[in-house]
Amino acid sequence: MKSVSLILFAAAVLIGHPDARAAKAKTKVWTDATDSTLPADFTIQGEYVGESHGAQVIALGGGQFQAVLYPGGLPGAGWDGEHRSLMHGVLKDGQAQFKPADGDRRYLAQEAAQFSASKTYPPAGHAKFSGSANGERFVIRAGDSKKIVLKRTVRKSSTMGLKAPARAQILFDGSNADAFSGGRLDEKTKLLNTDGKDIRTNDEYNDYTMHIEFMLPYRPNARGQGRGNSGFYQVDHFEVQILDSFGLEGLNNECGGVYTKANPKVNMCLPPLTWQTYDVEFTNAVSVAGKKIRNARMTVKHNGVVIHDDLEIKGKTGGARRDPEGTPGVIKLQGHGNPMQFRNIWIQVK
Repeated sequence: MKSVSLILFAAAVLIGHPDARAAKAKTKVWTDATDSTLPADFTIQGEYVGESHGAQVIALGGGQFQAVLYPGGLPGAGWDGEHRSLMHGVLKDGQAQFKPADGDRRYLAQEAAQFSASKTYPPAGHAKFSGSANGERFVIRAGDSKKIVLKRTVRKSSTMGLKAPARAQILFDGSNADAFSGGRLDEKTKLLNTDGKDIRTNDEYNDYTMHIEFMLPYRPNARGQGRGNSGFYQVDHFEVQILDSFGLEGLNNECGGVYTKANPKVNMCLPPLTWQTYDVEFTNAVSVAGKKIRNARMTVKHNGVVIHDDLEIKGKTGGARRDPEGTPGVIKLQGHGNPMQFRNIWIQVK
């Protein structure tokens, strides 16, 4: 039955069946913010901030959006960490028109009209806002209340471009990719590309401080784990998730999460095609005579904000190497079929 379905799908591709065109649209991906083929949606998505609120506008493909409105400011920059309001937006004549998100919605639903950026819908503090966004300003109001003007902002990590200490090992500075097995140095951009395949350091490590900068692709029609999925593996045992989780809940399988182990304290994921940073202080597990006596620990900053503070990691995460905990291992940058880009990677052994 499965083979018949594959044959029918292949035939549909050949004849341009609507289902095939939809499937193709879901896989469309952009890796360059200056690409002239980027849809108009890209100019609307992003972050906006005003005196009383911050907003993150998530592009859902096909000219549709969800805006997450935060009282007090953006995540990591004034938001109270609890209350949110959701709005559904549609692109029309160069502007996105928003109304309160209503109806039957569920977390990360494929259909934009059913999509919710909060795991619980409606989220705590949900209020009925309407408004419009043009890529520069997002003007909102609740009912007949006074309008609130939010202006577009592009946040930059406080550790962006951080220089390596004198004794650090430069893993990647754009000149070559000799420190890695796998990966491709793009001679034009001077970036390290996964091309969807895993990249591993040639050397193994135990305890260290590490800095890495990454860019998530823009894949608006995808949802969840299909949206720029990658991973930053400490000693190839413990994954810090890399994923386009912009505007979402901030779970352990989303950007900044320690996969299946710990949610980030705050979701600091920036919009896709924005450079982001991870800074990690890692101490490996300790084993004696084949028996683990101490778990691994790490502190992680995402875009300069602490999202894990001296976290104890109780066991490996998925996709780890088979060797026992407490053994040195490589740093792995997961491809997972997604075109990830990296730069300014260095490590200092403790």
